[in-house]
Amino acid sequence: MTEEELRTVRRAFARQIVAVAGVSENARLEAAFSEVRRERFLGADQWIIVDAGKWVAPLPENDPVYAYQDVLFALSASRGVNNGEPSLHARMLNALSPEPGQLAIHVGAGTGYYTAVLAELVGPRGHIIAIEIDPILGSMARENLRDRTNVDVVIADGGNWPQKDAHRIYVNFAVTAPPAPWIVRLSPIGRLVMPLGVPNEPNRPGGPRSSQYGGAFLIERRENEFAASYICPAYFIDAEGDPASIDEDAVARLELAFRSGRAECVKSLVWGDAADADQCWHSSPEWSLSYTAVNAGRANKG
Repeated sequence: MTEEELRTVRRAFARQIVAVAGVSENARLEAAFSEVRRERFLGADQWIIVDAGKWVAPLPENDPVYAYQDVLFALSASRGVNNGEPSLHARMLNALSPEPGQLAIHVGAGTGYYTAVLAELVGPRGHIIAIEIDPILGSMARENLRDRTNVDVVIADGGNWPQKDAHRIYVNFAVTAPPAPWIVRLSPIGRLVMPLGVPNEPNRPGGPRSSQYGGAFLIERRENEFAASYICPAYFIDAEGDPASIDEDAVARLELAFRSGRAECVKSLVWGDAADADQCWHSSPEWSLSYTAVNAGRANKG
């Protein structure tokens, strides 16, 4: 297809994605999806669409027009990493609501497709720091994003970032608990979008773990309190690390929370302190997701 024809395909794709995500009123998000060339981020190997967690037959050729569907593309089969479902990311990015000029941290950037969408949303006066733990994918992201002067790619453990206060933090893998930097480095009136997930057993020894139960949550800092809300179901690959380090008690508590079916009732995050377990969707001595709203009056002072 000609470049003009592909621009038309991207505009149609973007319109469809925000509609499917239920966020068609977000014109800035639609424009960002229409500007970013998804095919640039899918790699040079033969493209493979992932359907319901299974690897399906490779596409006959790497034709850019195939990229503009609401489907997953494999990036690293051995790690279970894919390019991500655009309509899910549209819902999550709508909740994140990046603004022009802001600093945003993209944790789990893969090859950089959604980093590029974030870069469109914060604009040339904004800045994106993209974190990817896998050196191969991180190197691909650097190459793919080389012409975006408002993006830096760091190959590192995303649990250690951000290293300074950030307006927006966007996480693209599942955790059973948020690492401290995601909370304490969130700027006042900042927003964090993260997937919580209960990991399945790997499908082979040493293989990747995906979420058995999962959901995306929005955390909003209001001075020293944190509002929280459930966005939607979200099943991501789980955070990488030594399986022996998994806190099975924490996994069991989170599974119980998801099985309760009341995630949509969450209103706040209690951080660094115990909360009344009877008033919580998820409760632990270190952090909890509570049904009790933050004190809006105190949060809005000043």
